[in-house]
Amino acid sequence: MGDMLQETVEKTAGLIAGAKRIVVFTGAGVSTESGIPDFRSPGGIWSRFDPEEFTIYRFLASAETRLKQWKLLIESGLIVNAKPNRAHLAVAELEHLGKLDCVITQNIDNLHQKAGNSPGKVFELHGTMNFARCLGCFQRYSMEDLFRRTTLNDGAPLCPECDGILKPDVIFFGEQLPEEALRQAVEHSRHCDLLIVVGSSLVVYPAAYMPVYAKEAGAAVAIVNLTVTDFDHQADVVIHGKAGEVMPLILQAVKRNLGVTGGDAA
Repeated sequence: MGDMLQETVEKTAGLIAGAKRIVVFTGAGVSTESGIPDFRSPGGIWSRFDPEEFTIYRFLASAETRLKQWKLLIESGLIVNAKPNRAHLAVAELEHLGKLDCVITQNIDNLHQKAGNSPGKVFELHGTMNFARCLGCFQRYSMEDLFRRTTLNDGAPLCPECDGILKPDVIFFGEQLPEEALRQAVEHSRHCDLLIVVGSSLVVYPAAYMPVYAKEAGAAVAIVNLTVTDFDHQADVVIHGKAGEVMPLILQAVKRNLGVTGGDAA
């Protein structure tokens, strides 16, 4: 570990050790290290597909578009294939150490919960691919259960109860963010004393306002991201690197600060 990296890792660990209410805000940079394709980066999904094809209006209006959207989301591996990586495990370990208030995530892959974070502490601003919802009777189905009953060979799946349109429980272009998840995210961001951004370029709003709310309330902000963000100059510490490499280093330093011995997320 280089001197500069070690210095920033230790500074971040010190902030964590001294904080009482820590919020971790995660973006696509965490998921990509689990093999899930990014939507916006060069070579990502939107470089191969037209985002205009993936609006809620097209989804409702066209059975062909519904099938295309279902196939894209399923073939991305979001439902069953992806596994938590070392960044997810490090965030979960922060909860186990009693150092985590909540996770606010832009990701829809359920990997924080798979890694061991309590579901009640994870606020999913863009929904989750773990479930589908009927737009007719509003019944909610586990994706795993749903695809034990049906395939996409005959078109987009329909509700087993009422034959209504089934929609993945994620936010499409043109939809509002889930009201309660957004309310909770804003509330926790405004009342934390440290917000750690992990794997987000902070370009998708309103989710990217969370570090702004934290900073305005007097909290410290740390950023762990592969590339520069527009918020870097306002952050208390910035580490440019892969989340799965940097977060275990931070976790190890936190444990040293807290005098904790034993295994870590590595």
